[in-house]
Amino acid sequence: MGPLKDSAQRVQEQLRELGYMNAVVELPDSTRTAQEAAEAIGCEVAQIAKSIIFRLVNDDRPLLVIASGVNRINEQKLSSRLNDQLGKADADFVRQRTGFVIGGVPPLGHAEVILTIVDEDLFRFDTIWAAAGHPKAVFQLTPSQLVEMTTGQVMAVK
Repeated sequence: MGPLKDSAQRVQEQLRELGYMNAVVELPDSTRTAQEAAEAIGCEVAQIAKSIIFRLVNDDRPLLVIASGVNRINEQKLSSRLNDQLGKADADFVRQRTGFVIGGVPPLGHAEVILTIVDEDLFRFDTIWAAAGHPKAVFQLTPSQLVEMTTGQVMAVK
């Protein structure tokens, strides 16, 4: 297997710097959607920790919601919990604020500190898979590691 793409290598280096031994892998098929990722990896769609970036309207800050691949995020519920309106984040906003493209946004290593919500449903699994900086790159981790590395707040997102 060849070297990682630059963006995936940045995620691998960030993991190592934080003391994690998780390995970033690039798959031959796209992992841009939770369904594609699950098929490429050979796991349940629910084990995919999909990263969705929203724009907090009042603060004009990014919000990262890391949800189980089968869950649809209840934006009204999260807006109420965060006391801010969730707006759509376009591709430019995502790239500028995270440093990564949509479909490859990892849970860590962003261009700025990002408020993060972790879906409680991911804790149903011993291992989960997250994007690693590129639409074909992923890494395996535990839900507890996800919360540690993101300093995310665990809550119901659906």
